[in-house]
Amino acid sequence: MSAATNPQTKIMSAPLAAPRTSASVFARALDLLSSVRFGVVLLVLLAAACMVGMLIMQVNVEGFAKYYAELSPSQKLLYGSLGFFDIYHSWYFDAMLVVLSLNIVLSSIERFPGAWTYVSRKKLDASAHWIGGQEQHAALSVEGGDAQSVAVRVSAACESLNLKTRVTEKGGKTFVFAERGAWNRLGAYAVHVALLVIFAGGFLTAQFGHTGQMALEPDASAGEMSETFFQLDQPQTTTVALPFEVECTDIQQKLIDKSGPTSPTNTLDWLTSIRIKDPGHGETEAVVRMNRPFDYRGYRFFQASFVPEGKARQILLRVTPEDEGAQPQDVTIRRNGTATLADGTRIKFADFFADFVLEGTRADTQSPDYNNPAAELMISKASGETAKAYAFPASAAARGPVVGRAVAGYKIQLVDFEKVGAAHVLSVQKDPGAGVVYVGFVLLALTLAGVFFFAHQRVWALVEERGEGKFEVTIGGNTNRNRLAFEDRFRRLV
Repeated sequence: MSAATNPQTKIMSAPLAAPRTSASVFARALDLLSSVRFGVVLLVLLAAACMVGMLIMQVNVEGFAKYYAELSPSQKLLYGSLGFFDIYHSWYFDAMLVVLSLNIVLSSIERFPGAWTYVSRKKLDASAHWIGGQEQHAALSVEGGDAQSVAVRVSAACESLNLKTRVTEKGGKTFVFAERGAWNRLGAYAVHVALLVIFAGGFLTAQFGHTGQMALEPDASAGEMSETFFQLDQPQTTTVALPFEVECTDIQQKLIDKSGPTSPTNTLDWLTSIRIKDPGHGETEAVVRMNRPFDYRGYRFFQASFVPEGKARQILLRVTPEDEGAQPQDVTIRRNGTATLADGTRIKFADFFADFVLEGTRADTQSPDYNNPAAELMISKASGETAKAYAFPASAAARGPVVGRAVAGYKIQLVDFEKVGAAHVLSVQKDPGAGVVYVGFVLLALTLAGVFFFAHQRVWALVEERGEGKFEVTIGGNTNRNRLAFEDRFRRLV
Protein backbone atom coordinates (compact mmCIF):
# COMPACT_ATOMS: atom_id res chain seq x y z
CA MET A 1 0.00 0.00 0.00
CA SER A 2 1.31 3.38 -0.88
CA ALA A 3 2.05 6.03 1.62
CA ALA A 4 -0.59 8.22 0.02
CA THR A 5 -3.36 5.82 1.10
CA ASN A 6 -1.96 4.90 4.51
CA PRO A 7 -3.10 7.27 7.23
CA GLN A 8 -0.38 5.97 9.55
CA THR A 9 2.38 7.14 7.31
CA LYS A 10 4.13 10.34 8.41
CA ILE A 11 5.97 12.37 5.86
CA MET A 12 9.19 13.65 7.36
CA SER A 13 11.03 16.56 5.78
CA ALA A 14 14.73 17.13 6.24
CA PRO A 15 15.57 20.12 8.44
CA LEU A 16 16.60 23.21 6.49
CA ALA A 17 20.26 24.04 6.76
CA ALA A 18 21.02 27.22 8.65
CA PRO A 19 22.01 30.02 6.28
CA ARG A 20 25.74 30.48 6.08
CA THR A 21 25.57 34.19 6.81
CA SER A 22 29.20 34.67 7.72
CA ALA A 23 30.40 32.83 4.62
CA SER A 24 28.12 34.82 2.33
CA VAL A 25 29.19 38.12 3.89
CA PHE A 26 32.84 37.16 3.43
CA ALA A 27 32.19 36.16 -0.17
CA ARG A 28 30.41 39.43 -0.88
CA ALA A 29 33.27 41.36 0.72
CA LEU A 30 35.77 39.54 -1.50
CA ASP A 31 33.62 40.21 -4.56
CA LEU A 32 33.54 43.90 -3.67
CA LEU A 33 37.28 44.10 -3.03
CA SER A 34 38.05 42.40 -6.34
CA SER A 35 35.55 44.50 -8.29
CA VAL A 36 36.94 46.70 -11.05
CA ARG A 37 34.21 49.26 -10.40
CA PHE A 38 35.21 49.46 -6.75
CA GLY A 39 38.82 50.02 -7.81
CA VAL A 40 37.75 52.82 -10.16
CA VAL A 41 35.79 54.45 -7.32
CA LEU A 42 38.87 54.29 -5.08
CA LEU A 43 41.00 55.83 -7.82
CA VAL A 44 38.52 58.69 -8.17
CA LEU A 45 38.53 59.24 -4.40
CA LEU A 46 42.34 59.24 -4.32
CA ALA A 47 42.41 61.72 -7.20
CA ALA A 48 39.95 63.93 -5.30
CA ALA A 49 42.13 63.76 -2.18
CA CYS A 50 45.20 64.72 -4.23
CA MET A 51 43.22 67.63 -5.68
CA VAL A 52 42.43 68.80 -2.15
CA GLY A 53 46.14 68.59 -1.37
CA MET A 54 46.89 70.85 -4.33
CA LEU A 55 44.14 73.39 -3.61
CA ILE A 56 44.78 73.64 0.15
CA MET A 57 48.36 74.49 1.11
CA GLN A 58 50.02 71.66 2.99
CA VAL A 59 51.68 72.15 6.34
CA ASN A 60 55.19 71.33 5.08
CA VAL A 61 55.11 73.93 2.28
CA GLU A 62 57.00 77.20 2.66
CA GLY A 63 54.58 80.04 3.38
CA PHE A 64 52.05 77.87 5.21
CA ALA A 65 52.11 80.06 8.34
CA LYS A 66 50.96 83.11 6.35
CA TYR A 67 48.33 81.06 4.50
CA TYR A 68 47.02 79.61 7.76
CA ALA A 69 46.82 83.05 9.42
CA GLU A 70 44.61 84.34 6.58
CA LEU A 71 42.00 81.58 7.01
CA SER A 72 38.82 82.15 8.97
CA PRO A 73 38.35 80.28 12.29
CA SER A 74 35.70 78.05 10.71
CA GLN A 75 38.04 77.14 7.83
CA LYS A 76 40.85 76.34 10.26
CA LEU A 77 38.55 74.09 12.30
CA LEU A 78 37.04 72.34 9.28
CA TYR A 79 40.26 71.79 7.33
CA GLY A 80 42.20 70.81 10.44
CA SER A 81 39.57 68.35 11.66
CA LEU A 82 39.39 66.69 8.24
CA GLY A 83 43.17 66.50 7.98
CA PHE A 84 43.26 68.63 4.82
CA PHE A 85 46.41 70.50 5.89
CA ASP A 86 48.40 67.24 5.83
CA ILE A 87 46.17 65.07 3.69
CA TYR A 88 48.92 62.81 2.35
CA HIS A 89 49.62 61.64 5.92
CA SER A 90 45.96 61.32 6.94
CA TRP A 91 44.60 57.95 8.05
CA TYR A 92 41.96 57.82 5.31
CA PHE A 93 44.48 58.54 2.54
CA ASP A 94 46.66 55.68 3.77
CA ALA A 95 43.57 53.47 4.11
CA MET A 96 42.52 54.17 0.52
CA LEU A 97 46.02 53.32 -0.69
CA VAL A 98 45.98 50.02 1.20
CA VAL A 99 42.46 49.06 0.07
CA LEU A 100 43.20 50.01 -3.54
CA SER A 101 46.36 47.91 -3.44
CA LEU A 102 44.32 45.00 -2.07
CA ASN A 103 41.75 45.54 -4.82
CA ILE A 104 44.45 45.39 -7.49
CA VAL A 105 45.92 42.20 -6.01
CA LEU A 106 42.57 40.41 -5.65
CA SER A 107 41.26 41.45 -9.07
CA SER A 108 44.54 40.30 -10.63
CA ILE A 109 44.34 36.93 -8.88
CA GLU A 110 40.74 36.49 -10.03
CA ARG A 111 41.39 37.35 -13.68
CA PHE A 112 44.91 36.06 -14.19
CA PRO A 113 43.98 32.41 -14.91
CA GLY A 114 41.80 33.49 -17.83
CA ALA A 115 44.61 35.59 -19.29
CA TRP A 116 47.16 32.83 -18.72
CA THR A 117 45.18 30.39 -20.90
CA TYR A 118 46.07 32.53 -23.93
CA VAL A 119 49.71 31.68 -23.21
CA SER A 120 49.53 28.14 -21.82
CA ARG A 121 46.55 26.62 -23.66
CA LYS A 122 46.46 28.00 -27.16
CA LYS A 123 43.46 27.37 -29.39
CA LEU A 124 45.12 25.48 -32.24
CA ASP A 125 42.01 24.44 -34.22
CA ALA A 126 38.52 25.71 -34.93
CA SER A 127 35.56 25.02 -37.19
CA ALA A 128 35.14 26.77 -40.52
CA HIS A 129 32.05 28.50 -39.16
CA TRP A 130 33.94 29.84 -36.13
CA ILE A 131 36.89 31.01 -38.22
CA GLY A 132 34.56 32.73 -40.68
CA GLY A 133 32.96 34.60 -37.79
CA GLN A 134 36.16 36.40 -36.78
CA GLU A 135 36.55 40.15 -37.27
CA GLN A 136 38.93 39.52 -40.17
CA HIS A 137 38.23 36.50 -42.37
CA ALA A 138 38.60 35.25 -45.94
CA ALA A 139 38.17 32.07 -48.01
CA LEU A 140 40.76 31.04 -50.61
CA SER A 141 40.87 28.31 -53.25
CA VAL A 142 44.22 26.60 -53.77
CA GLU A 143 45.21 23.98 -56.34
CA GLY A 144 48.12 21.58 -56.42
CA GLY A 145 49.89 19.44 -53.86
CA ASP A 146 48.32 17.99 -50.77
CA ALA A 147 46.81 19.44 -47.58
CA GLN A 148 50.15 19.38 -45.78
CA SER A 149 51.94 21.31 -48.51
CA VAL A 150 49.13 23.89 -48.61
CA ALA A 151 49.42 24.28 -44.83
CA VAL A 152 53.16 24.79 -45.17
CA ARG A 153 52.57 27.55 -47.73
CA VAL A 154 50.06 29.26 -45.42
CA SER A 155 52.50 28.90 -42.53
CA ALA A 156 55.32 30.46 -44.56
CA ALA A 157 53.09 33.40 -45.49
CA CYS A 158 52.29 33.96 -41.81
CA GLU A 159 55.94 33.76 -40.80
CA SER A 160 56.83 36.38 -43.40
CA LEU A 161 54.57 38.73 -41.41
CA ASN A 162 56.41 37.96 -38.13
CA LEU A 163 53.78 35.52 -36.86
CA LYS A 164 54.78 32.35 -35.03
CA THR A 165 53.01 29.34 -36.55
CA ARG A 166 52.02 25.79 -35.65
CA VAL A 167 50.54 23.22 -38.05
CA THR A 168 48.29 20.52 -36.56
CA GLU A 169 45.93 17.84 -37.80
CA LYS A 170 42.68 16.83 -36.15
CA GLY A 171 39.80 14.74 -37.45
CA GLY A 172 41.36 14.44 -40.85
CA LYS A 173 41.62 18.23 -41.20
CA THR A 174 44.74 20.36 -41.29
CA PHE A 175 44.99 23.55 -39.22
CA VAL A 176 47.45 26.39 -39.15
CA PHE A 177 47.60 28.58 -36.05
CA ALA A 178 49.70 31.77 -36.07
CA GLU A 179 50.11 34.51 -33.48
CA ARG A 180 52.32 37.30 -32.20
CA GLY A 181 52.43 39.24 -28.94
CA ALA A 182 50.80 36.64 -26.69
CA TRP A 183 52.59 38.25 -23.73
CA ASN A 184 50.42 41.33 -24.28
CA ARG A 185 47.60 39.47 -22.52
CA LEU A 186 49.66 39.75 -19.34
CA GLY A 187 50.51 43.43 -19.81
CA ALA A 188 47.70 44.60 -17.55
CA TYR A 189 49.19 42.63 -14.67
CA ALA A 190 52.57 44.23 -15.25
CA VAL A 191 50.80 47.60 -15.02
CA HIS A 192 49.26 46.45 -11.74
CA VAL A 193 52.71 45.56 -10.41
CA ALA A 194 54.00 49.02 -11.37
CA LEU A 195 51.07 50.67 -9.58
CA LEU A 196 51.69 48.58 -6.47
CA VAL A 197 55.35 49.61 -6.50
CA ILE A 198 54.33 53.29 -6.68
CA PHE A 199 51.81 52.84 -3.87
CA ALA A 200 54.41 51.04 -1.76
CA GLY A 201 56.86 53.91 -2.22
CA GLY A 202 54.20 56.47 -1.31
CA PHE A 203 53.25 54.48 1.77
CA LEU A 204 56.90 54.26 2.87
CA THR A 205 57.23 58.03 2.55
CA ALA A 206 53.97 58.67 4.42
CA GLN A 207 54.92 56.40 7.31
CA PHE A 208 58.66 56.91 7.66
CA GLY A 209 59.41 60.16 5.81
CA HIS A 210 60.01 63.60 7.31
CA THR A 211 59.97 67.11 5.89
CA GLY A 212 61.30 69.95 7.98
CA GLN A 213 63.34 73.14 7.89
CA MET A 214 66.75 74.18 9.08
CA ALA A 215 67.96 77.78 9.42
CA LEU A 216 71.70 78.15 8.79
CA GLU A 217 74.11 81.06 9.03
CA PRO A 218 77.87 80.98 8.53
CA ASP A 219 79.83 79.05 11.19
CA ALA A 220 76.61 77.71 12.71
CA SER A 221 75.82 74.00 12.95
CA ALA A 222 72.59 72.04 13.31
CA GLY A 223 71.88 68.41 14.03
CA GLU A 224 68.10 68.54 13.83
CA MET A 225 65.29 70.01 11.77
CA SER A 226 61.93 71.46 12.80
CA GLU A 227 58.84 69.70 11.45
CA THR A 228 55.28 71.02 11.54
CA PHE A 229 52.27 68.76 12.03
CA PHE A 230 48.62 69.23 12.93
CA GLN A 231 46.95 68.34 16.20
CA LEU A 232 43.23 68.71 15.43
CA ASP A 233 43.08 72.22 13.97
CA GLN A 234 46.27 73.63 15.51
CA PRO A 235 49.73 73.47 13.92
CA GLN A 236 52.40 72.04 16.20
CA THR A 237 56.16 72.00 15.77
CA THR A 238 58.51 69.21 16.72
CA THR A 239 62.19 68.58 16.17
CA VAL A 240 63.56 65.59 14.30
CA ALA A 241 67.15 64.58 14.96
CA LEU A 242 69.44 63.95 12.00
CA PRO A 243 72.04 61.15 11.98
CA PHE A 244 74.70 63.73 11.14
CA GLU A 245 75.59 67.37 11.77
CA VAL A 246 75.27 70.13 9.17
CA GLU A 247 77.70 73.04 9.41
CA CYS A 248 77.18 76.16 7.31
CA THR A 249 80.44 77.49 5.90
CA ASP A 250 79.07 80.30 3.73
CA ILE A 251 75.88 81.82 2.34
CA GLN A 252 75.64 83.91 -0.80
CA GLN A 253 72.87 85.79 -2.57
CA LYS A 254 73.30 86.66 -6.24
CA LEU A 255 71.43 89.90 -6.88
CA ILE A 256 70.17 91.23 -10.19
CA ASP A 257 70.90 94.81 -9.12
CA LYS A 258 73.72 94.81 -6.58
CA SER A 259 72.69 98.26 -5.36
CA GLY A 260 69.11 97.09 -4.78
CA PRO A 261 67.48 95.24 -1.88
CA THR A 262 67.91 91.55 -1.03
CA SER A 263 64.27 90.84 -1.87
CA PRO A 264 63.30 87.70 -3.82
CA THR A 265 62.34 89.82 -6.83
CA ASN A 266 65.93 91.14 -7.02
CA THR A 267 67.57 87.73 -6.53
CA LEU A 268 68.90 85.32 -9.15
CA ASP A 269 70.01 82.58 -6.79
CA TRP A 270 70.67 81.64 -3.18
CA LEU A 271 73.73 79.52 -2.40
CA THR A 272 74.36 77.76 0.89
CA SER A 273 77.72 76.08 1.39
CA ILE A 274 77.53 73.26 3.93
CA ARG A 275 79.83 70.68 5.47
CA ILE A 276 78.20 67.47 6.66
CA LYS A 277 79.98 65.80 9.57
CA ASP A 278 78.95 62.17 9.71
CA PRO A 279 80.67 59.94 12.29
CA GLY A 280 80.30 56.88 10.10
CA HIS A 281 81.00 58.46 6.72
CA GLY A 282 83.45 61.31 7.35
CA GLU A 283 82.93 64.87 6.10
CA THR A 284 81.16 65.90 2.90
CA GLU A 285 81.05 69.41 1.45
CA ALA A 286 78.29 70.63 -0.85
CA VAL A 287 76.56 73.74 -2.16
CA VAL A 288 72.76 73.92 -2.07
CA ARG A 289 71.35 76.22 -4.75
CA MET A 290 67.83 77.33 -5.56
CA ASN A 291 67.26 74.82 -8.36
CA ARG A 292 69.99 72.34 -7.42
CA PRO A 293 69.13 70.35 -4.29
CA PHE A 294 71.70 68.15 -2.60
CA ASP A 295 71.11 64.50 -1.69
CA TYR A 296 72.87 62.72 1.13
CA ARG A 297 72.01 59.33 2.66
CA GLY A 298 68.33 59.53 1.82
CA TYR A 299 68.00 63.20 2.83
CA ARG A 300 67.46 65.97 0.29
CA PHE A 301 68.33 69.61 0.99
CA PHE A 302 66.44 72.38 -0.85
CA GLN A 303 66.62 76.16 -0.73
CA ALA A 304 63.37 77.16 0.99
CA SER A 305 63.65 80.80 2.13
CA PHE A 306 65.96 83.25 3.87
CA VAL A 307 65.99 85.65 6.81
CA PRO A 308 65.69 89.07 5.13
CA GLU A 309 67.65 91.05 7.74
CA GLY A 310 70.42 92.77 5.83
CA LYS A 311 73.93 91.43 6.42
CA ALA A 312 77.21 91.36 4.50
CA ARG A 313 78.90 88.26 3.12
CA GLN A 314 82.22 90.11 2.97
CA ILE A 315 83.42 93.67 3.45
CA LEU A 316 86.16 95.83 1.94
CA LEU A 317 87.82 98.11 4.51
CA ARG A 318 90.26 100.98 4.10
CA VAL A 319 92.49 101.04 7.18
CA THR A 320 94.50 104.25 7.72
CA PRO A 321 97.03 104.50 10.61
CA GLU A 322 96.97 107.71 12.64
CA ASP A 323 100.71 108.14 12.16
CA GLU A 324 101.66 111.09 10.00
CA GLY A 325 102.32 110.08 6.40
CA ALA A 326 101.19 106.48 6.85
CA GLN A 327 99.63 104.89 3.81
CA PRO A 328 96.12 103.40 3.96
CA GLN A 329 95.68 99.67 3.45
CA ASP A 330 92.66 97.96 1.87
CA VAL A 331 91.62 94.60 3.32
CA THR A 332 88.78 92.24 2.45
CA ILE A 333 87.27 90.18 5.26
CA ARG A 334 84.67 87.42 4.98
CA ARG A 335 81.81 87.19 7.46
CA ASN A 336 83.17 86.09 10.85
CA GLY A 337 86.63 86.18 9.31
CA THR A 338 89.86 87.92 10.31
CA ALA A 339 92.49 89.97 8.47
CA THR A 340 96.03 90.71 9.68
CA LEU A 341 97.71 94.05 8.99
CA ALA A 342 101.41 94.57 8.27
CA ASP A 343 102.18 95.42 11.91
CA GLY A 344 100.48 92.25 13.19
CA THR A 345 97.19 93.92 14.16
CA ARG A 346 94.23 91.58 13.65
CA ILE A 347 90.81 92.86 12.56
CA LYS A 348 87.86 90.52 13.00
CA PHE A 349 84.58 91.06 11.14
CA ALA A 350 82.21 90.51 14.09
CA ASP A 351 78.82 91.71 12.82
CA PHE A 352 77.03 93.87 10.29
CA PHE A 353 74.08 96.25 10.66
CA ALA A 354 72.10 97.28 7.60
CA ASP A 355 70.45 100.25 9.32
CA PHE A 356 72.80 101.07 12.18
CA VAL A 357 71.55 102.64 15.38
CA LEU A 358 73.26 102.92 18.75
CA GLU A 359 70.99 102.27 21.71
CA GLY A 360 73.07 103.25 24.69
CA THR A 361 76.21 101.21 24.26
CA ARG A 362 74.56 98.47 22.19
CA ALA A 363 74.52 98.57 18.41
CA ASP A 364 71.42 97.39 16.57
CA THR A 365 69.59 97.76 13.26
CA GLN A 366 66.36 99.70 12.78
CA SER A 367 65.23 97.85 9.64
CA PRO A 368 66.38 95.13 7.23
CA ASP A 369 67.08 97.76 4.57
CA TYR A 370 70.57 99.11 3.91
CA ASN A 371 69.83 102.70 4.98
CA ASN A 372 72.83 103.17 7.26
CA PRO A 373 75.21 100.22 6.82
CA ALA A 374 77.97 99.62 9.33
CA ALA A 375 80.37 96.82 10.18
CA GLU A 376 81.25 95.92 13.76
CA LEU A 377 84.92 95.06 14.15
CA MET A 378 87.11 93.65 16.89
CA ILE A 379 90.68 94.96 16.75
CA SER A 380 93.50 93.07 18.46
CA LYS A 381 96.92 94.74 18.61
CA ALA A 382 100.13 92.75 18.67
CA SER A 383 100.62 94.04 22.20
CA GLY A 384 97.42 92.28 23.33
CA GLU A 385 95.27 95.42 23.43
CA THR A 386 91.72 94.89 22.08
CA ALA A 387 89.05 97.37 21.04
CA LYS A 388 85.69 97.47 19.32
CA ALA A 389 85.21 99.66 16.26
CA TYR A 390 82.51 100.46 13.73
CA ALA A 391 83.26 101.05 10.07
CA PHE A 392 80.93 103.26 8.02
CA PRO A 393 80.90 104.39 4.39
CA ALA A 394 82.42 107.77 3.58
CA SER A 395 78.91 109.18 3.09
CA ALA A 396 78.14 108.65 6.81
CA ALA A 397 80.92 110.94 8.07
CA ALA A 398 78.62 113.32 9.98
CA ARG A 399 76.01 110.91 11.36
CA GLY A 400 77.27 110.39 14.89
CA PRO A 401 80.16 110.38 17.35
CA VAL A 402 81.35 106.88 16.47
CA VAL A 403 81.59 107.63 12.74
CA GLY A 404 85.14 108.22 11.52
CA ARG A 405 86.64 108.01 15.01
CA ALA A 406 90.09 106.46 15.28
CA VAL A 407 90.23 103.24 17.30
CA ALA A 408 93.43 101.51 18.44
CA GLY A 409 95.45 103.88 16.27
CA TYR A 410 93.46 103.34 13.06
CA LYS A 411 90.73 105.06 11.14
CA ILE A 412 88.66 102.45 9.34
CA GLN A 413 86.27 103.15 6.50
CA LEU A 414 83.73 100.75 4.96
CA VAL A 415 84.48 100.94 1.23
CA ASP A 416 82.21 98.20 -0.08
CA PHE A 417 80.29 95.10 1.00
CA GLU A 418 78.45 92.16 -0.56
CA LYS A 419 74.81 92.03 0.47
CA VAL A 420 73.29 88.85 1.84
CA GLY A 421 70.50 87.83 4.21
CA ALA A 422 71.10 86.97 7.83
CA ALA A 423 70.50 83.25 7.27
CA HIS A 424 69.26 80.77 4.71
CA VAL A 425 66.47 78.34 5.49
CA LEU A 426 66.89 74.90 3.96
CA SER A 427 64.07 72.46 3.52
CA VAL A 428 65.21 69.00 4.56
CA GLN A 429 63.29 66.02 3.22
CA LYS A 430 63.76 62.39 4.16
CA ASP A 431 61.91 60.37 1.56
CA PRO A 432 62.59 56.63 1.95
CA GLY A 433 60.06 55.81 -0.75
CA ALA A 434 61.38 58.17 -3.44
CA GLY A 435 63.57 55.57 -5.14
CA VAL A 436 60.76 53.03 -5.03
CA VAL A 437 58.35 55.53 -6.60
CA TYR A 438 60.83 56.38 -9.37
CA VAL A 439 61.26 52.69 -10.18
CA GLY A 440 57.47 52.31 -10.17
CA PHE A 441 56.95 55.15 -12.62
CA VAL A 442 59.62 53.79 -14.96
CA LEU A 443 57.91 50.40 -14.84
CA LEU A 444 54.55 52.05 -15.39
CA ALA A 445 55.77 53.91 -18.47
CA LEU A 446 57.32 50.77 -19.94
CA THR A 447 54.34 48.55 -19.21
CA LEU A 448 51.81 51.06 -20.52
CA ALA A 449 53.83 51.39 -23.71
CA GLY A 450 53.89 47.62 -24.01
CA VAL A 451 50.16 47.33 -23.42
CA PHE A 452 48.98 50.05 -25.79
CA PHE A 453 51.58 49.93 -28.57
CA PHE A 454 51.54 46.16 -29.00
CA ALA A 455 48.75 43.60 -29.36
CA HIS A 456 48.03 39.89 -29.28
CA GLN A 457 47.19 39.00 -32.88
CA ARG A 458 45.96 35.50 -33.78
CA VAL A 459 45.21 33.85 -37.14
CA TRP A 460 43.62 30.46 -37.84
CA ALA A 461 43.56 28.67 -41.19
CA LEU A 462 41.59 25.52 -41.98
CA VAL A 463 42.70 23.55 -45.05
CA GLU A 464 39.93 21.34 -46.52
CA GLU A 465 40.16 19.20 -49.65
CA ARG A 466 37.45 19.97 -52.25
CA GLY A 467 38.45 17.48 -54.90
CA GLU A 468 41.59 15.95 -56.26
CA GLY A 469 44.34 18.57 -55.99
CA LYS A 470 41.85 21.27 -55.01
CA PHE A 471 41.67 22.81 -51.52
CA GLU A 472 39.68 25.49 -49.75
CA VAL A 473 41.49 27.53 -47.11
CA THR A 474 39.33 29.36 -44.58
CA ILE A 475 41.34 32.06 -42.80
CA GLY A 476 40.24 34.25 -39.90
CA GLY A 477 41.82 36.16 -37.06
CA ASN A 478 41.38 38.68 -34.27
CA THR A 479 43.34 41.00 -32.03
CA ASN A 480 42.82 42.40 -28.57
CA ARG A 481 43.73 45.97 -29.66
CA ASN A 482 45.24 48.01 -32.52
CA ARG A 483 42.67 46.70 -34.97
CA LEU A 484 43.76 48.90 -37.86
CA ALA A 485 47.29 47.51 -37.74
CA PHE A 486 45.94 43.97 -37.62
CA GLU A 487 43.61 44.64 -40.55
CA ASP A 488 46.58 45.82 -42.61
CA ARG A 489 48.61 42.72 -41.70
CA PHE A 490 45.69 40.41 -42.51
CA ARG A 491 45.21 42.02 -45.92
CA ARG A 492 48.87 41.40 -46.72
CA LEU A 493 48.43 37.80 -45.66
CA VAL A 494 45.48 37.00 -47.93
